[in-house]
Amino acid sequence: MVGRVDGRDRERRRSRVPARGSMVVGLLCTVVLAGVGYAAWELRGIAANRADGDPAQGVYQQDPERADRTAAAVLDGIVQDAPEPPTDGKAFADGGPAPDWRYAGWQPSDPLEARPAPAEPAVGALFSPGGDGDPDHHCSAVVVHSPGGDLIATAAHCVYAGGFRTNLAFAPGYRDSVAPYGIWVPTRIDVDPRWTQDQDPDHDVAFLRLRRPGYPGQRLEDVTGAMTLSLGAELPAPARLVGYPNFSEQPLECRNTAVAAGPTQVRLDCADVPNGTSGGPVTTGRSTLIGVIGGRDGGGDEETSYSVRFGDGVRALYERSTTSPAP
Repeated sequence: MVGRVDGRDRERRRSRVPARGSMVVGLLCTVVLAGVGYAAWELRGIAANRADGDPAQGVYQQDPERADRTAAAVLDGIVQDAPEPPTDGKAFADGGPAPDWRYAGWQPSDPLEARPAPAEPAVGALFSPGGDGDPDHHCSAVVVHSPGGDLIATAAHCVYAGGFRTNLAFAPGYRDSVAPYGIWVPTRIDVDPRWTQDQDPDHDVAFLRLRRPGYPGQRLEDVTGAMTLSLGAELPAPARLVGYPNFSEQPLECRNTAVAAGPTQVRLDCADVPNGTSGGPVTTGRSTLIGVIGGRDGGGDEETSYSVRFGDGVRALYERSTTSPAP
């Protein structure tokens, strides 16, 4: 399932079927037939935006023309590509302008509920335009420091479900239908083969290398700054999560102590972190990335968020993604 497993969505899918009345039965038949037609249309849209790639290796090389069409679709009535604000992205990554919480002293959210937050250059919404059954932006992602300066991290279930998504675009710093740092599209997607084989929740992490159509040579990290990947972070640790709900035009955040949930998962208890936040960063300290929302239960439920615990598997995936030849 794309996005988080939301208890409210499960509740909305429950319904009682009236037991009496031929008119009701006829109406139900009509609704069922219409639903079947809609489902078939939706499945065609999903299939049209999937590619096999190399599932044995967990790699997909994006077709440049297809990626350019995706960027154009996002910019055609969905997002405004506004000029970059006068902010040096590197300064953000290296200790310059940053959200106040990093300087005011960390405190858990009170109450432990997600709240709207300012947009940040290195965090953004992951779009998938087209008839694939998802909202315009269906997940979140974060820029990660890398040698090529072109890398983001997100949840594997955001980019691979029955095939690699071919209609992905990233809008860093997105807010109110404006992409102040441009629209970026994948050149390569890397996931662990254990995810492509059986969607193992202990490997619900993906790395994507990106480019900006129309701006050859521009590096994402130079524009937005980046977070630093932390492998084997000690837990418990003060932490913060950020993500974009499906139907919100701004991110939300929540702070609490991140704890181990077994040897392979990180748990952070915060309420009201809905669908669409999957792939958003879980951070500690100053721009240190210790997870992305995902993993167990598709990322959590109404009260708890999860992430894969970054260890040797994530290290291998990161190294493969960053050292492979450029597409």
